[in-house]
Amino acid sequence: MVSNDILSRINRWFKNSISLKFFTIGIITLLLLIPSAMVEDLIRERRQSQYSAVRDVHSKWGGYQTITGPVLSVQYFVYYEEDGKTYKTPYYAHFLPDDLSINGELFTQNLHRGIYDVTVYNSQLDIKGIFPKPDFAALGIAEEYVDWSSATLNIGVTDMRGIRENIKLNWQDAEHDFEPGTIADGVIESGVSSPVFVDSSNTNYEFSFKINLNGSQQLHFVPVGKQTAVNLKSKWPNPSFDGAFLPETREVSDSSFNAEWKILHVNRNFPQQWKGDQDLNSSAFGLSLLTGVDQYQKSTRSAKYAILIIVLTFLTYFFTEILHKKRIHAVQYLLVGIALCVFYTLLVSISEHLGFTLAYAIASLATVTMVTLYTSAVVKKAKVTLFTGGTLAALYFFVFILLQEQDYALLMGSVGLFIILGLVMYFSKRIKWYTDDEPNSIQE
Repeated sequence: MVSNDILSRINRWFKNSISLKFFTIGIITLLLLIPSAMVEDLIRERRQSQYSAVRDVHSKWGGYQTITGPVLSVQYFVYYEEDGKTYKTPYYAHFLPDDLSINGELFTQNLHRGIYDVTVYNSQLDIKGIFPKPDFAALGIAEEYVDWSSATLNIGVTDMRGIRENIKLNWQDAEHDFEPGTIADGVIESGVSSPVFVDSSNTNYEFSFKINLNGSQQLHFVPVGKQTAVNLKSKWPNPSFDGAFLPETREVSDSSFNAEWKILHVNRNFPQQWKGDQDLNSSAFGLSLLTGVDQYQKSTRSAKYAILIIVLTFLTYFFTEILHKKRIHAVQYLLVGIALCVFYTLLVSISEHLGFTLAYAIASLATVTMVTLYTSAVVKKAKVTLFTGGTLAALYFFVFILLQEQDYALLMGSVGLFIILGLVMYFSKRIKWYTDDEPNSIQE
């Protein structure tokens, strides 16, 4: 039988062993990774709900918009003989304008779907330019094979639901109505078109039209002109200029922006005229309306620091227990860890209604207060309680600062972790992890 003395020694070892206590804290920390992962799943689920709301609004208002054109399409025929008979097959040749000028203004607004806000815009675009006479000879097509009466002007609009008014085309001082659909299927997938008068006698054809177009988040243009000039302005403070070309000049303030693009035909990878199909979208350019990092992105980034906050809080408790001779039970560690995980559910739920910054302040204040009061009840030492609460508050503040940074987040995080590791090493040097006589003795 095992003697009472041996059982007593084993019991004391379980109660007093620093290594065993440290191992137990490690197991609890690993267990808390489960609710931490569940929190990240919750954030992803709520973000998907937001995306669904955004897609629902876009489907009714108008989605991402890209304006392509105008493209002038003229039919020609290819004749061939078969079995002694002559047949003809129709094809289309496509021509682009020499000059294209687009002036527009974007009017933004927020629409609501449930608890979510969706930023949309209405654009007023004034488009004008000049087409040269179609040069069929350069394409190897004889003019007698050309059907000049088939000439059609095509405009590409990505989401036709965004068109708010009928589009009136002014072509050589004659007014035409655009109709839905295009004849340039291999060039423009979606848009409007209008028959126009073109013959072999005129050298230039002036055109102009206006588009009242709704859209969401993005507005792009394809530079089809031999010289394309686009000027956009809006009372929106956060534009992101993207696509194949950046603006030549831009003015962005806290309340508005004004941008101007000037693009030559040699800057893009398609010609001014061609036969058959052609991909134009690779040269699209324009802007996106940035809404900033939303609360779900910030909450996701914040949740990635959960394990850091849990570990450092547990280390604070661990050093308190060892250095101040205050015994803290594993269950109490677990309860504090759960409270730190609940912080993120508070953060996500409150940020959906009050915004991320205010939600972070409320959730962190509530969590720090709860953990501080619980620490006071456990250790019953004001100095230790204030130190624990202050440490946790400093950690939440440090994480908040990291979330606000973009360019220096990695640098600040690395330096901060290095300093924290140094402090942990400094305090741990007083602990004698094991000796021959007393496994939990403390160096004085």
